[in-house]
Amino acid sequence: MSDANPSAAIEVLDAGQSWETDVVVIGAGPVGLFSIFELGLLDIKAHVIDILDKVGGQCAELYPEKPIYDIPAWPIITGQEITDRLLEQIAPFGAKYHLGEMAVAVEKLEQDDGTFKWKVTTDQKTSIVARCILIAAGGGSFQPKKPPIPGIDGFENLGAGLGVHYAVRKMEAFRGKKIVISGGGDSALDWTLNLQPIAERVTLMHRRDDFRAAPHSVAQMRKLVEEGAMDLVIGQATALRGETGHALDAVTVEDNDGNEIHLEADAFLPFFGLTMKLGPVAEFGLNLHENLIPVDTEKFETSTKQIFAIGDINYYPGKLKLILSGFHEGALAAQQVFRYVYPDKKLRFQYTTSSSDLQKKLGVK
Repeated sequence: MSDANPSAAIEVLDAGQSWETDVVVIGAGPVGLFSIFELGLLDIKAHVIDILDKVGGQCAELYPEKPIYDIPAWPIITGQEITDRLLEQIAPFGAKYHLGEMAVAVEKLEQDDGTFKWKVTTDQKTSIVARCILIAAGGGSFQPKKPPIPGIDGFENLGAGLGVHYAVRKMEAFRGKKIVISGGGDSALDWTLNLQPIAERVTLMHRRDDFRAAPHSVAQMRKLVEEGAMDLVIGQATALRGETGHALDAVTVEDNDGNEIHLEADAFLPFFGLTMKLGPVAEFGLNLHENLIPVDTEKFETSTKQIFAIGDINYYPGKLKLILSGFHEGALAAQQVFRYVYPDKKLRFQYTTSSSDLQKKLGVK
């Protein structure tokens, strides 16, 4: 088993471009990742969209170090470990990733031969045309919890390294900027430590002088504060100052003594955690059952042809919300996807243990 970080080897594409592939997988959690393996065995190419800035879904974002006990052949494995092992497994199939993007619309494209494809568009203006869509979005999309600051929406999307950001997609965009980071968890501390060396100045703000992050990270932060290399402010942001829609100038903070402080800032990064919502998937024209997507149990296709749903986001009688159930669903969905992608080919079921063809695809020597 390689000691290298599998996440570092994935191909993440720039936003705002147009692509064409066989299947768009919406969701890069464990079920979405394993579907790439099943699709790849059938020579089906995939592009993957996820609103998070990394792969792994809930496992990597919410409980990377939490032990999981019900993954076959692994008596115990953490959320990050299962993500890393899956990335190793699917590496031979060269999936392309669109991270930090949300699928917001689908459009049916009629073809000259009487068939059709789907065009998926993201909130970052990326468009992908594919024969099939495989929704593996867990309980829905993760969306940032916004601090209750009046007018905060007007300072979002001002450009790279400017205004309000709920995730850091490219560190270099923040080089030379005055940054205020708010939060007391691992994300806030990690980005404080990562951005401090390249920013003009970093200020960490938290409502109390107590942090939920890794002790080592907290110790590093306090050392930087003692050395005068960054600032720590105890209080809560109450307002943003600047020209709405154009530039952020400062973050107004009320400290624990009721004093008002104005922190100069080009960028404000609040890390208050994530919330799960079905989001734009609810607008895709699919039949829904209590905010879940009904599917059949033969091929896990939705009410709309060539759109599939696997994992926690789907519904059928007897459904169990387990990762291993999603793996099973992805395997069966891939069989039907093959029939759409290769309508003139015969689907031949093979075992990886005995098929030299499949072993070659997997790089087995």
